Amino acid sequence: MQTDPIADMLTRIRNANKAMHEDAAMPTSRLKEEIARILKEEGYIVGYRVEKGESFDSLVVELKFGKNRERVISDLKRVSKPGRRVYARKDRLPRVLGGMGTAILSTSKGVVTSRTAAEQGIGGEVVCFVW
Repeated sequence: MQTDPIADMLTRIRNANKAMHEDAAMPTSRLKEEIARILKEEGYIVGYRVEKGESFDSLVVELKFGKNRERVISDLKRVSKPGRRVYARKDRLPRVLGGMGTAILSTSKGVVTSRTAAEQGIGGEVVCFVW
């Protein structure tokens, strides 16, 4: 039984990235699709799509590499886990590598980056860091 689907998603992307695969496939959910949307908006991945399956739908994330096959994603880190939830208030939003990375938050206005949350003046659960 899987207890943390988001950590599983991040691990699949991390492993595919290290192995230089073109894409990573995983079972889909709305939260995973929103995280993939943010990764695409921030320029970490080429794109994503949902493929219909017999028993469950799959989310396929297309990874992005530089001109000389250097990785765009250095690492992904799960922050808020099922055993220990981590929340950030609107005045204490996290910064990743001094603003070079991205913190993804789940808020009452949806899944957003910490930069967007600061602009909107909202806080929420810190899902993960990407750099």
